[in-house]
Amino acid sequence: MKKVTYILIWVLLGGVSAMFTSCGDFLDQESDRVISADKDRLNAASDTLYSVIGIMNKLQALSDRTILLGELRGDLSEVQDNASADLRELANFNISTENKYNAPRDYYAVINNCNYFLAKADTMVKNSKNERIFAKEYAAVKAFRAWTYLQLVLNYGKVPLITTPILTKDDADRQYEMKDIQGICNYFASDIAPYANVETPNYGTIRGNDSKLFYFPIYVLMGDMNLWAGNYREAALCYYKYINSRNGSNSSYPIDKRTVSWSSSDSKWRMIEDSWSSDFQVESNSATSELITEIPGDSIPAEGNYSELKNLFSSSASNNYKVSIMPSVALRTLSQAQKYCHLNADKEVIYAPDNLKNNRKGDLRYLSSVSNYSGILGGDMVEEYVINNKYSSRNVHIYRRTMVYLRLAEALNRAGFPRFAFALLKTGVNNDVIENDILPYYPEEEAFLKQFDFPTSKYKLRTKSEGSDENTVGIHSKGSGWSEYNDFYVYPERDNMAEEQDAVEDLIVDEGALEFAYEGTRFYDLMRVALRRNNPAYLADRVYARQGEDKKDVVKSLIKSDLNNVSSWYLNWDGKVGLGPLFKDGE
Repeated sequence: MKKVTYILIWVLLGGVSAMFTSCGDFLDQESDRVISADKDRLNAASDTLYSVIGIMNKLQALSDRTILLGELRGDLSEVQDNASADLRELANFNISTENKYNAPRDYYAVINNCNYFLAKADTMVKNSKNERIFAKEYAAVKAFRAWTYLQLVLNYGKVPLITTPILTKDDADRQYEMKDIQGICNYFASDIAPYANVETPNYGTIRGNDSKLFYFPIYVLMGDMNLWAGNYREAALCYYKYINSRNGSNSSYPIDKRTVSWSSSDSKWRMIEDSWSSDFQVESNSATSELITEIPGDSIPAEGNYSELKNLFSSSASNNYKVSIMPSVALRTLSQAQKYCHLNADKEVIYAPDNLKNNRKGDLRYLSSVSNYSGILGGDMVEEYVINNKYSSRNVHIYRRTMVYLRLAEALNRAGFPRFAFALLKTGVNNDVIENDILPYYPEEEAFLKQFDFPTSKYKLRTKSEGSDENTVGIHSKGSGWSEYNDFYVYPERDNMAEEQDAVEDLIVDEGALEFAYEGTRFYDLMRVALRRNNPAYLADRVYARQGEDKKDVVKSLIKSDLNNVSSWYLNWDGKVGLGPLFKDGE
């Protein structure tokens, strides 16, 4: 008789004390398998902590690949000579089934754990305060599952939708409905909507990390799902609701003023003031934090879920001061093409010269993100080493504030409000901007636009006098100076609305490259726009030009697949759930 082995159903921790004090695995686990379910319901208070932390443990396996699959297949990064074969396969769209970043099993490990929790959690159980003890965790697990399915379908194109736990051979053998990107997004946008206003759990600080950062905000997820599905008004409202509710009622969550800029007192174009890069070093959940969601990583490789990203994007002794991934020619060209608008000490608007060298021309976010050095490290002379300021942590950042604002702009543009979208890029918005600069162009849409409430008293646009209470700039100003005064950065007037939407969308795509390079969003951003326009060449042409327009043929020769064919964008999928054999002979 066969013995049933249920794989990847539940995660049992060695105890609460092990999680908080152990020097081992960040999410220390005793076992990742259960021999049948020992009870039909999860109804003890301790179940809450154990189960959610167990799912987080499974999420760790997805963290690095989320960044690498989204980055290396785009046009902003290039793999170097010492990059692994797996990384080269990603960059060249020649991804084998043995590639370590091509493992649907890992996604379904998370999904199956989520499904088990959602099926077994007794949501009616209350604590001594008459609070439902599983309410917050239930909403959080719904979000974990939705986010994981989104990553899965974006990488595989069409996937089985499984919403119940696989516990038996019959479960594993069942034919599940296959869903494409739109199907998955429509399903989960509705699935998580009832939980949008449920507070996230708070387990305090774990191994130096604020546990509130471990969750995926449901309004942001709903925005993403609706954005991919083409429900643009719904997407815009979801992003706005997150911004509006993030810090509670009567609060604000503005774009902020942290930028990288030329010093107004420097007339020699030598002195740079950089507060923008600090957004990547600060991991807090404060009211002004840029970071929204991260997947926690272990502190040393031996712990098992140690992020490789810092070692791949930056030089260190562990990689002999040789990086695997560097910025592309395409990114450098785009950055240098921006016209930097400067406000000098006399409050005069001038423009940075075009002859600046050492990556100081144009948008300064490139210079802030990646620095090249020569010198002595560890007693050895190193000719050149690279520091990527976006990767200094063991944790992998997933969502941040500017990402929400830029996707809000993308949604508003496609919803029929390109001037609203452009205002987010150029000046930032408050109610005065909406009333004076946006509503006059869309008077028939006043009811819809009035839902976007950015009180002028709380969203203070930057002015030449620079008051201490100012907290809002246009996203383009993050690296290109005072965009609000830039006569070269203007709304693209066209003959009709459709052409204006395309032109604004192109600016949004460029802004995404300048702001989010190396953060794993680029390939998906290009894919979303290409699918929306029914124009695969929108993605293909940019990827082929990653080494420069004059070297498209070189890149094409490395990429064996025709990127003008949408099917070539997705990883190989064998049609199996990926959980492996649940039943083994002789056991």
